[in-house]
Amino acid sequence: MLDTMREIETPEGVSLRLRAAGAFGRAQAWLLDFLLRALFFLVAMSICSAFGRGGAGLAALLLFALTWVYSVVCEVWFGGQTIGKRAVGLRVVCADGTPVTLIPSVVRNLLRVVDALPVLYGVGLVCTMIDPSARRIGDIVAGTLVIHADDLPAGSKVPIVPSQRLPVPLDPDEQAALIEFAERAAQLTLERQEELAHILEPLTRREGTAAVTQIAAYANGLLGRP
Repeated sequence: MLDTMREIETPEGVSLRLRAAGAFGRAQAWLLDFLLRALFFLVAMSICSAFGRGGAGLAALLLFALTWVYSVVCEVWFGGQTIGKRAVGLRVVCADGTPVTLIPSVVRNLLRVVDALPVLYGVGLVCTMIDPSARRIGDIVAGTLVIHADDLPAGSKVPIVPSQRLPVPLDPDEQAALIEFAERAAQLTLERQEELAHILEPLTRREGTAAVTQIAAYANGLLGRP
C-alpha cells in the first residue's frame, strides 16, 4: 500500500522515474469520483422523472455513460485525470510513462468488474498490495500505471512532434541535456531558444526555429515516442 518508485529505461537508454500511487490515494480518488457521479445522477434523475418513459431511457443512458464512459474520456482527453484523480493529485499513464491512449484506458476500465470482486474492490486492493508498482488487474492487463501528477517523468513536457533518431550517438549526459532543453524551451523567449539551438547546429543541421523543432524531434526519439 506504500507509494513505490519505478525506474523505466527506454530502448534508447533514457532513464525515467515514475512514483506509483498506492492503494490509499487511489481509493480516495475513486471515492470522490463515485460521490460526484452519484450526485450528478441523482440531480439528473429528478429532471428526467418529469418526462415519463422517455426520461427513464435518458436516465439509463446517463447511468451507462457515468459508469463506463466518464473515466475513459477523462483519462484519454484530459491528461489521464478524472476529477477525483485531479483533486488527489494522481494521473494514469502507460507503463512506459507516455500518455495513456484509448485502448489501454478502455481495457483498464472494463476490468474494473474483476477488480471490484467480491465487494468494495477486494481483488483490486489485494493486487495493489502485492504488485511492486501497486497496480490492480486492470492496469496490469492494459499496461498502465497510476502515478503522482507532480512526479511526471523527465521529458513529459517535451512538445509532441514526429520523432527522429539521432544521426550520431550521444552519451547519457548529452541525451539528458538535449531532452531537458526540449522540455524547457517553451519557458524561454523565441530568440533565446534559437540562440541555444544554434550551439547544436552540427547535430541538427538546422537554424532558427527549425533547429528548435529538430531538437524536439530528437528528444521524442530518445523518449521512445512514435
